[in-house]
Amino acid sequence: MMSALRRPGPRLAAAGILIAAALVMGRLGTNWALPGDIAMAAAAVISTIPIAAAALRALRSRTIGIDLLVTIASIGALAIGNYWEAAAVTFLFAFGHVLEQGAMTRTRSALTDLVRSAPQDAVLVRDGRTETVPTRTLRPDDVVLVAAGSSVPVDGTVISGSGAADESAVTGESMPAEKTPGDQVRSGTTLTSGMVQVRAEKVGSQTLLARIVARVEEAQDARGRVQTMMDRFGRWYTPAIIVLAIVVGLISGSLTLALTLLVIGCPGALVISVPVAVVAGIGRGARDGILIRGGEHLETAAKADTVVFDKTGTLTTGHPELTDVVAYGAADEEEVLRWAALAEIGSGHPLAGPILDAARSHGVAPEGVPGEADAIPGRGLIADVLDAEHPQTRHRVVVGTVELAGQELGYDKESDTAWAARTSARLAGGGATPVTVVRDGVLLGVLAIADTIRADAPAALARLRRTGVTRLVMLSGDRQEVASAVADQLGIDDARGGLLPEDKLAAVQELRAGGAVVAMVGDGINDAPALAAADVGVAMGAAGSALAVETSDIALMADDLTRLPESLRLARRTRAVIRQNIVIAVATVTLLLAGVLLGGVTMALGMLVHEASVLVVIVNALRLLGRRARTREESRQDQAGKQDQPWQTSEHGGSRSGRPGASPQQQAA
Repeated sequence: MMSALRRPGPRLAAAGILIAAALVMGRLGTNWALPGDIAMAAAAVISTIPIAAAALRALRSRTIGIDLLVTIASIGALAIGNYWEAAAVTFLFAFGHVLEQGAMTRTRSALTDLVRSAPQDAVLVRDGRTETVPTRTLRPDDVVLVAAGSSVPVDGTVISGSGAADESAVTGESMPAEKTPGDQVRSGTTLTSGMVQVRAEKVGSQTLLARIVARVEEAQDARGRVQTMMDRFGRWYTPAIIVLAIVVGLISGSLTLALTLLVIGCPGALVISVPVAVVAGIGRGARDGILIRGGEHLETAAKADTVVFDKTGTLTTGHPELTDVVAYGAADEEEVLRWAALAEIGSGHPLAGPILDAARSHGVAPEGVPGEADAIPGRGLIADVLDAEHPQTRHRVVVGTVELAGQELGYDKESDTAWAARTSARLAGGGATPVTVVRDGVLLGVLAIADTIRADAPAALARLRRTGVTRLVMLSGDRQEVASAVADQLGIDDARGGLLPEDKLAAVQELRAGGAVVAMVGDGINDAPALAAADVGVAMGAAGSALAVETSDIALMADDLTRLPESLRLARRTRAVIRQNIVIAVATVTLLLAGVLLGGVTMALGMLVHEASVLVVIVNALRLLGRRARTREESRQDQAGKQDQPWQTSEHGGSRSGRPGASPQQQAA
C-alpha cells in the first residue's frame, strides 16, 4: 500500500477518495464531524508529503520555489484546523502538477516519435544467410536487409534491390523517395515498398537520426532569453510573496489571510508559461523537418526582419547547365559547342561540366586524347587541341571571357569583339554566365551557362514577405550582372556579386550594424563565416550533412526552400504564445491578490483559479503542436511557382538564342 502511494497516480487517487469521503461525512451530521476532519487531514498529509520533499530538495540547492509556498500554507492551515483548505490546496496543486507533466510529455512527443522511429533490431546479411540482431551490435560495413514496412537501422548505401522510403521522420517530407543501388538511406526512415540491402556506413550514435534526437533534446532543455528572465524573476518573486504574507498577517492579525496570500501568490502559470511553449514550438518544428537549436534561437528567429541568401544551391539549383548557343559568322551552333568541348575536356575548368554534358547530349562529344590547356584564373583557358577529323592539324582554342577573346582576336577584328561583348551582355542580363569561343583567331560564337532558379524559390520568398520579413538580400561569388539578373527575377531587394567568403562576412556584419536582425541562409559549410556572424544561421538540406545539424542555429532537413518561411512563422507563433501565456499568468495572479486583499477569495478558491490558469497556459501552448492550416493564397502561389519557371527549358536546358535564318548580328540585336 505504502509503495503504491509513492507514485503520483495512486497517491492522488487516495487523496481524492479521502476528500470525497470527508465531504460525505460532513453531510451525515455532527457525529461524523471528527471522522470527516481526520479523513480531510489525511488527504492533506498524503498530498503535502511529496510537495514538502520537493521544497526541501530545492532549499538544499538554495532555491525558494512554489513547492515551499504550498507546503507552508498547508502546514499552517492544518495547524489552525482548516482541514478542508489544506486538503483542497494540496490536492489541486498535485493534480495540476500531474496535468502539467502530462502536457510536457505531450509537447515532447516529437522527440518520442523520433526515438521510436529507430528500430531496435536489424536483419544482418552474413555469408549468404540472414539473422536478426540488436541494432546496437551493428558495425560499419555490415550489410543489412530491409523489407517493406521495416525501418532502416543504419546510415548507408543501397547495394542491391529497390524500393520507396518514407523519410518524413528525418526530413519532414511526406512523399516517399525512390531508392535504388547507389542511393543513400538514413536510419529511422521506413521502406514503404520493395526490398533493399544496405551497406552500413554509420551506426548507433553516429547516425543522422541519433544526432537529430540529441539536438532536439538539447534544444528543448536549452533556455532562451525570456525563460532566463523568468527564472531570475522567480528568484526574488517567491521570497517577496513570503515576506508580503508575513507583513499582511502581522498587520491584519489574520493567519488565514497570510496563508491565503501564500497560495494565491504561487507563480505556477508564470513559471511554466515559457518552457511549455518553447518545447512545443521546437517539437512542432522537429516533426516538420525543422531543427531549432534552442529557445534563444527560436526567440531570435521570431525577430528576424532581414533574410540573407547565398545564391548557389540556395536560390538556384546549384547545377549549372548550358542554356544558350549563339553562333557567329559561318559557324553553326554544333560547331561552337564541339570546339568548346574539345578545349574543355580534361581541363578541370569550373564550366567544363555543363559544356561537356551538352556536347554529349547533342552528339558532338570530343573523342581522343585531351590536348594541353592553360587555365587563366577568372578569365578562362587557352587549349592546344587536335582535330579528330584532321589528326595532323593542331588548333589553338580560347574559351572564356570577352576580354580574353578580344586579346586573342586582336585590333583588326574589333567588330567581332564588339559583337561578342553585346551578346555576352545580353546573356548576362538574363542571369547566365557568357563564354566566348575563339578558334585560331576566328570568333565562333558565345555560349551561356546558367545555374537555374529553384522551382520553390518564388513561392518561398513571397511567403517570407507575408511572414514579416522586410528585406531580402542575396550574396554571391558570381559576377554582379548574373547576381542582379537572378535578384530581378525573384524580387530581391539587394544583390551583391563577386564576393569572397570574407566579403559575405563583412556584408552580414554591415547589415547587423545597421540595426537589422539577420537570418543567413546557406549550405552550412561553405558560408560558415557569414552564417556564424548572422543573428540566426540557417542550413538548407541538412539531412545530407551531419555537420550542418550540429553547427547551424536552424537546420532545414529537406532541401525545400519553403521550409524557411515555415520556420520563421513557427518562431513568431511561439513568441506570440509566450507573450499570451505571460499575460494570462500575470493577470491571474494580480486579480487573485487583489481579491484576497479586498476580501472574497478563499484559499481553496484561489488555488482552483490558479490551477485553472496553469491549464489555460498549457492548452494555449499545445496549440503549437497542431499544423497551421495553409491559406488559399499560399496554395495558389506555390502552384504558380511550379508552373512559372524563371528560365524556360529547351534542348540545351534553357532558351536558345539563335533563330533559323537570322544572321548573327540579327540574333544579337
